[in-house]
Parts: sequence; structure tokens; C-alpha cells
Amino acid sequence: MALHPQVEASLAIRQRPPAEVLAAEPLERLRYARQAMEDSNEAECGPAIPLPVVVDVDAGGVGCRLYATRTGAPVVVYVHGGGWCYGSVETVDRLCRRIADRSGCAVLSVDYRLAPEHVHPAALDDVETVLAWVRKEGGSLGVDPSRLAIGGDSAGGQLATVAARRQRDATTPLDYQVLIYPAIDPMTASASYDEVGGYGLDRASMRLAWETYVPAPADRFGPDVAPLAAEDLAGMPPTLLITAEYDVLRDEGADYADALLAAGVPVVHVRYAGVNHGFARKLALFDAARAAADQIAAGLRAALTF
Repeated sequence: MALHPQVEASLAIRQRPPAEVLAAEPLERLRYARQAMEDSNEAECGPAIPLPVVVDVDAGGVGCRLYATRTGAPVVVYVHGGGWCYGSVETVDRLCRRIADRSGCAVLSVDYRLAPEHVHPAALDDVETVLAWVRKEGGSLGVDPSRLAIGGDSAGGQLATVAARRQRDATTPLDYQVLIYPAIDPMTASASYDEVGGYGLDRASMRLAWETYVPAPADRFGPDVAPLAAEDLAGMPPTLLITAEYDVLRDEGADYADALLAAGVPVVHVRYAGVNHGFARKLALFDAARAAADQIAAGLRAALTF
């Protein structure tokens, strides 16, 4: 399918760095990118759906935001994207609200520590801390932690599925995982990097993200960084995996879906045509974003309503 015109409109929204920022130190450029993402949030993501419960909580020392429409709801722990270096609960706030509203599930969004200030495994540790906390304290929040899923986009998808595998290994398996264009391959080796590298994400920026998050090259080959390095994917939770046609992460996401299927994991892999990386949270800009959010909500509702 041809590139959707909404992609060009979306690429024009984000403020571009001025020359002095481009010439600055890497951390200064990163601070600019973080702020630009926050500043464009309203224009990209639109108005906030009002919910009965939207509250910031301390989940064992990790900041989170809880979204709920009722008591006793199943829970999905959500991990935002941003190359492990930027993004926040604010940048996925509208998406989390829509998922909670449409699914009837509670969404607990994780404000994990970012690189380079906090490199691997800090972000993963934070996600695991939140999972342990919600299992223990979820009842006091008014949610049902016995029905527990995880989800995330991009870097958050990588963190989510690594945490899901570690939960399986700890004999506390999760009930479902939602992976939105997850970052799977630290080697950035797939053909989609060469085919569709001009739509907001490319090989150079993705390599920089991996290297910033995991500075030690040897660590990038282990399953806690590269999900396909796991010896066995059997017993992973049923999975909804979303990829985008004009996204450099497209092929590695598809490879991961295939590997899960080969291991006997129930997988629904949906490729959204005509759109690029990052579309799913931009509810104000993409028709496909609203469709994806509602598909995620339907998957969660079907998986966790038992």
C-alpha cells in the first residue's frame, strides 16, 4: 500500500532541533528530543478521555499511572516507547486512557528510568518491580492482579516481552502480551531498515538507542536484551503483535511473531498498512491509531475476561 498522507502530516508536527542543538553534546540533543516529544503530545495524541480513575501511584518505588473504569478489573502493565531514552507516562496517556475505556481492563503505565542516566537493566528492573508490586498490592488498588497482562510499544515492547519471558521462567506467567512494533534485534539487521528508513526512524537512530541503553556490546546478545536469543519461547503468553508497513522495525517484529508461533504460542500478528513507526499513540493524527487501540482493547478484553 502507498504511504498514507497522514504520515507526512504527522512528521511535520514534531519540532525540529535548531542548529545550536544539533551541534551540542549528545545529552543536550537528547534533552531537546525528550522535551519536543512532550511538547507535541497534545497535537499528536488529542484530548484526554475522562475516566473514573486516573491516579499516579508509587509502585514499589517506581512511578506509575493507573487508569480504570471499574473495580475488580483485570490489569495490563503498559511500558511506553522512546528508544529507552525518552517518552513517559504522559506520552502514552491518551493511548492508555482509550485502552482502559474500551477494554474494561485497568491499565498501569510505568514511568521507568531512562538511559543514558540509567542503563540496562534499570528499565527492566523497574518493570519487574511493578509486576511484583501489582501482584502483591493490586487488591488494595481495587484491581484484580490474578488476571495480569503486559504491553508496550517499540522499546517498551522489548521490555514487555523480556519481562514476560522472565515471568514465565519464574513460574509466574502472564496471561497475555501486547507488543506494538517491538524493538527485537540489537543488530538492526533486517531488510526493512534498508527499505523504509526515511519515515521518522532509521538504522542510525535505532543503533544509537540500543547502544545508549546497553553500552556493553556483549550484553546485547543475551535474551534479556535480544528476545530472539531466548533458548525456548514455549509457554510465552498469548500475543497480539502489531507492526507498521513503513517502519524499520517491521521485519524483526514479524520474525518474532513467527518464532512465537513456531514455539506453539497463540499469536495474532497484524500489520497496519500505509503507516509508520510511532503511529499507535498518535490518536489525533492517525485513523489507524484509533483502530489499533480498539483492537488492543478487544484483545485484552477477550484474553482477561475469565
